[in-house]
Amino acid sequence: MKALFISNDPTIFEPESPARERMRAYAALVGELHILSRGAKTADEQDGALSLHSVKMPSGFVGRVLALPALAKRARVLVRMHTIEVVSAQDPFEYGYIAFRAVQGTAAKLHVQVHTDFCSPFFAAESLKNRVRVRLADAVLPRAAGIRAVSERVKQGLLARYGERIPEPTVIPIAIVPSAPDASSDIPCTPPFPFVLMAIGRLEKEKRFADAVRAAAALVKQGYPITLALVGEGSERASLTALAQKLGIAKHVVFLGWRSDTAALLSHAQAFIQTSTYEGYGRTYIEAALAGVPMVVTDAGIIGEVFKDNESALVCPVGDIMCLTCEITKLIEENDLRHRLGENARQAARAHLATLGDIPTRLAADLSRTINKLIL
Repeated sequence: MKALFISNDPTIFEPESPARERMRAYAALVGELHILSRGAKTADEQDGALSLHSVKMPSGFVGRVLALPALAKRARVLVRMHTIEVVSAQDPFEYGYIAFRAVQGTAAKLHVQVHTDFCSPFFAAESLKNRVRVRLADAVLPRAAGIRAVSERVKQGLLARYGERIPEPTVIPIAIVPSAPDASSDIPCTPPFPFVLMAIGRLEKEKRFADAVRAAAALVKQGYPITLALVGEGSERASLTALAQKLGIAKHVVFLGWRSDTAALLSHAQAFIQTSTYEGYGRTYIEAALAGVPMVVTDAGIIGEVFKDNESALVCPVGDIMCLTCEITKLIEENDLRHRLGENARQAARAHLATLGDIPTRLAADLSRTINKLIL
């Protein structure tokens, strides 16, 4: 099989990165794998059966959109030069458009991977950029011969939006390598208050971490000894800091930045909170569950599919701060509930991971099916 991935992850050009390691695994299964992605410079590199092609792209969303025709032209050259059989885009947006243009007029099939729940109404409502991306997806996905969705929620959203205009998506979740919690690793500062409520993720608008700050403020007002530990970085950090100060709980909110030892950090948490408007999958749910940490989360990603409300998580509607506050209160006050939810979440996560199989093998099989699919 000869495949070309249109990637949005520049870390594949780092020889020791996890992304490069995953691509090596895919190349071993595919046979001949080419990857086109944005990088620090325009260059080609060979790594065994893996061929890397980097293109230096303008910064910002507008710059990337303006660069799409040039990238599509480069991808098209690669398709013809290497007789590529299938082109897989890492999203249905800008990279999906590049892949679509690359296969036009060739025998190569279009395969699209959907990692984001863009069919959620919250996605398009978030920004003009996202509304443009939805339009790109509307143009790309009906032309795909194969579609990979990372969760059942994403699959059902696609089928509801496109119906028979798209092939039935194959659900192939995100590959996760569980890491054991290490209780000897400490939070880099002593939590100022004993009940540690931890959130993990990019500090961006769609994560709605401001809701977690407001819930923490309500709990502090009621006299609960809460530390809200935020693990991650992003454009919202300054506004979250200002919000904590405005609400008078700055000493209750700890920013831990990007960390690679999330399993170790979770071993110090009494509860996990995730307030996202949408998720494609939600790796952090699995990480928290494997650590046995009870979860208060919004209805997104694999919530409902892997973790059930009142069984293995406490689930709130998106944006419902009163619900978040009430559910966290239950975890503070009810030790038995906290233990039961944490243990049930651990069992649910383990059962889910046991069903995943080998993700690179499953994706390679999906690419093979796409190549052999008859397009009417």
